[in-house]
Amino acid sequence: MLQPYYHKNVIEAGCDEAGRGCLAGPVFAAAVILPPDFHNDLLNDSKQLTERRRYALREIIEREALAWAIGIVTNEEIDNINILRSSILAMHRALDGLRLRPEEVIVDGNRFTPYGELPCTTIVKGDGKYMSIAAASILAKTYRDDYMQKLHKEYPAYHWDNNKGYPSPAHRQAIREHGTTPYHRMTFNLLGSPQMEFDFG
Repeated sequence: MLQPYYHKNVIEAGCDEAGRGCLAGPVFAAAVILPPDFHNDLLNDSKQLTERRRYALREIIEREALAWAIGIVTNEEIDNINILRSSILAMHRALDGLRLRPEEVIVDGNRFTPYGELPCTTIVKGDGKYMSIAAASILAKTYRDDYMQKLHKEYPAYHWDNNKGYPSPAHRQAIREHGTTPYHRMTFNLLGSPQMEFDFG
């Protein structure tokens, strides 16, 4: 069961990102501030949920959160500053977009750069422990999936409607056959090994 907060009696924002391991497209992040009495038994790390449940929970999160925002870092920026810095930058941009200023920030993972003067805590597998991080993981994942669906219409050969830019065999085969697009991350190992398979979570 997820915990409602890490710090008691403060305005706490949870942050998470989606798309770090992709070969194409931006990295998305979300920041979410939930009410202290928020509760939903279905809320969990986005990777543990079906697509239908993620989108159903997104509606609930957006309706009931005190504040939420999305941050995006493009594939060009990723190539310029690397994926770790880009993931953190996306979370900073999400925090920039909150209409309510948090007093504390909790972040999924073990790496983060301070966001101004706000106290920040990194939590390994935090998206499976705290509601606000789980909510952020759902928003980041679904908004990124929506974006990749749009890119798929522009470049259908890469099957982004299915793999969302992750390194699936079909995606890598399409790169071999058609080359790269303006959305590919050119500093990544785009071709890899055709025998490798990946989790698209």
